[in-house]
Amino acid sequence: MRRFFALLLCLALLPLFALGEEVFPPREYAFDHKAYREYDSETLKYKIETFLVQGVRCYLTKVWVQDPARQIRKATSDWKKNIQLPKNMAAKIPGAALAINGSGYWNPTYRDVPGDYPGEVSDYYYTPWGSLTVTDGEVYRQLDLPYYGLTLEADGLHMYTGQAPAEVLAANPSQTWSFRNYCPMWQDGQDLLPADWSFAAAKARRTVIGRVDRNNYLLLNVTNEGRAGLTLHEVNDFFQEYFQVEWLYDLDGGPSSALLARKQGAKKLNAIMGGAAKDIDIMAFVELPAEE
Repeated sequence: MRRFFALLLCLALLPLFALGEEVFPPREYAFDHKAYREYDSETLKYKIETFLVQGVRCYLTKVWVQDPARQIRKATSDWKKNIQLPKNMAAKIPGAALAINGSGYWNPTYRDVPGDYPGEVSDYYYTPWGSLTVTDGEVYRQLDLPYYGLTLEADGLHMYTGQAPAEVLAANPSQTWSFRNYCPMWQDGQDLLPADWSFAAAKARRTVIGRVDRNNYLLLNVTNEGRAGLTLHEVNDFFQEYFQVEWLYDLDGGPSSALLARKQGAKKLNAIMGGAAKDIDIMAFVELPAEE
């Protein structure tokens, strides 16, 4: 009988350790609003809430994934060729239940390629910002320059704040997302935003992501409804007042901002916020396949 109960206990704990690491359960947060949209399955849960911050309409998405390495996905436009609408990129990901815009990108209008990047400015048109680009495990760009951005690794999303690309690649990332070099906002209790950075001090539409733990993430989409938007300093203040996060990162914003979600049981993603402008890539969240 003792062995029988021990077996039952092992079976009960199996989902928590099946992935080789502890699976943190969905978090409960003191900051809680009525759901604008919810999705609840065994492997993926999210809740979208909407509210005002300093008179600005915002959407906060609380996301839980059982296995982030397989359930956080990336879809991109064609390298050096074009940009695409987020909904069209999301259509490339079977079962995408939630998606946000991702990296910034260079094009003939936004030509501010750093002066220490090799080659011609036009060499970087229609590619993501950042000294390192990895998509589905394939390295598209690796410059000998510090990397600022996000990666998807075996234990979830990670934020890098100026590490050498070779050091980043040593962790075997399957995906990267990158915006400007100063877009890491907060890490381990430290505000990383330069106080005199005009981009951070401007009020604008924003897409910001934070990691709570390997399974739980927070997405904040800031609109320009009501007012012009929020500064990154104001976004930092909002998170530090209500949440405990390991880090915060500012993805592309402004017209590129997008939040797409589908109702449980539906097939089509709907735009909750933005999504009308073309982007270079997206980040999406999916369920684990049923057989897994």
